[in-house]
Amino acid sequence: QVQLVESGGGLVQAGGSLRLSCAASGRTFYAMGWFRQAPGKDRDFVAAIRWSTGTTYYADSVKGRFTISGDNAKNTLYLQMNSLKPEDTAVYYCAARSHYGTITYRAYYDYWGQGTQVTVSS
Repeated sequence: QVQLVESGGGLVQAGGSLRLSCAASGRTFYAMGWFRQAPGKDRDFVAAIRWSTGTTYYADSVKGRFTISGDNAKNTLYLQMNSLKPEDTAVYYCAARSHYGTITYRAYYDYWGQGTQVTVSS
């Protein structure tokens, strides 16, 4: 059974940093990513990594501030978030895709974690 478990969320002041972690179990994946959902909004792409090449992708809103990394062999994924802004406030979800294909759209992900809340105060 596949499980994704996020941790590391919390409350931080604007300009601060947080590091999210995702522990996956049950199988290995083609790619993993982070998405976020603010109240009343859609679940949006944040960042993703394609394990075979190590290629990373970022939403424009987080480029230069967030860094995705991880270890495919250990099935762990991280999101280092720096220079946080109030608009980064959301529930952050870890996701995993089993097979080859695009990795920047939520519809193509097969597995999801339960989410972790990130709140950035101004």
